[in-house]
Formats: sequence, C-alpha cells, structure tokens
Amino acid sequence: MRIALATIVAMLVVCPASAQSYQCRVPQSLLVPDARQDGPTRRLPVTGYTFAMSWSPEFCRTRQSSPQHREQCSGRNGRFGMVVHGLWPDGRSVWPQYCPSAGRVSVPEAKKNLCMMPSARLMAHQWRKHGACMARSPESYFKVTRMIWGSIAHPDYDRLSREDGLTAGKIRAAFQLANPDWRPERVGIRLNARGWLEEVRLCYGKDWLPTRCRRSQLGAGDNVKAKIWRGL
Repeated sequence: MRIALATIVAMLVVCPASAQSYQCRVPQSLLVPDARQDGPTRRLPVTGYTFAMSWSPEFCRTRQSSPQHREQCSGRNGRFGMVVHGLWPDGRSVWPQYCPSAGRVSVPEAKKNLCMMPSARLMAHQWRKHGACMARSPESYFKVTRMIWGSIAHPDYDRLSREDGLTAGKIRAAFQLANPDWRPERVGIRLNARGWLEEVRLCYGKDWLPTRCRRSQLGAGDNVKAKIWRGL
C-alpha cells in the first residue's frame, strides 16, 4: 500500500509545531550515505502506522564523540530536543520492510529535513527500510513525515523533567494536554533499562486517524517511574 497524499492532507490538522530544536544549523556540505539492508524484504499489507519521536538529549548522552552520530550529537549543527526517529508502516503480526525501490534520499531533501531528523544516515535508513513500503519516492515519504511532525504540539519536556514522582503516565498526560486527540492509550512511551525517556510513539490506524496502540507499542505502563535527561 502506497501513501495517498490527498488522504493524509484531509485527515491531518496541521498546526505550528512547537520548536524542539533548541538550535539548528544546516551545514553547507552534507553526505547522504547508502543504507545497508540488514534484514529480509517483506512486502505485506499495511494495517496502520507508527510515528516515532526520539528524545535527543538521552540518545546523544553517550554519543557526543561518535563520528556516526556527529550531525545530531556533536553540537556542530545545533542542540536538539524531541526529533523524528521515523514513520513506520505496521502489519498484522510483523511489519513491512525493505520493499524494492530505486529511489535514494538526495542531499537537497536531506537538508530540508535535517532540523526534524538530524541525521542523513538515519534518513537514508528510514526511507530504505520503511518508507519504500509506503511511498513512491523519498520526497513523498518525507513530505508526509513533515506534515505529521507539523501537526503535533510538544509538551515542555524540560519542565516535566523537574517534576517529583514523574511516571510514564504523567508524560502521556502532558502529551494529551498539548494534543487533545491523543488519548493515553494512543501514545507509546519507551524508557530505557535505567528508566530514562527514549521515545514517544504515536499510533495511527490505516485511515490515518489516531488509534489505540497494541500492547507492544505502548511501552512503559502508566505507573512506571520515569526520568528525562536534559543534556546538562
């Protein structure tokens, strides 16, 4: 199933996105590497979608000196808060992936998305693994990704990080307060083994409307204690 842009435009209400990049500078020179296929090709019916957002301070906590992650974590291109990890098609039991496509992420397209997804390597990987099963071109895939990103308002994660007794449920509640259509059962919260926030994942149905997440998508339960690293 390929994305129908007109359908998504009709379903999504786009609002000004809360800036989650504290600073963002797009470099003049940018290399988009080839993405290696690291799993089997699966051309399967799409049953819904997951929109995954990553909390960059936690991701970069141990990666500031990593050449592989320098665009996002070195500080040369800015300092980031919540960023896009990817837009993924879902399946009934396993997800579609690595569908055949001749398209590649161009440098101009990567620059257009760098403040939303601050890694050209990640863009190339997301298109090849997930996007090619949803859209006919990288441009279409990232256009939809930008539309969803622009439809979301972000809570103040820095303020949340200072709350006593923070839990995954409180993070869900803060997200719903900023986005009333996103009821808690539609918002996945992923914490790492030490209890720090890694990702927020939104569950969409095949019709591109918010839907209840499956248990595997929900992640941490509401009563699980959580922490948010501010990057300090």
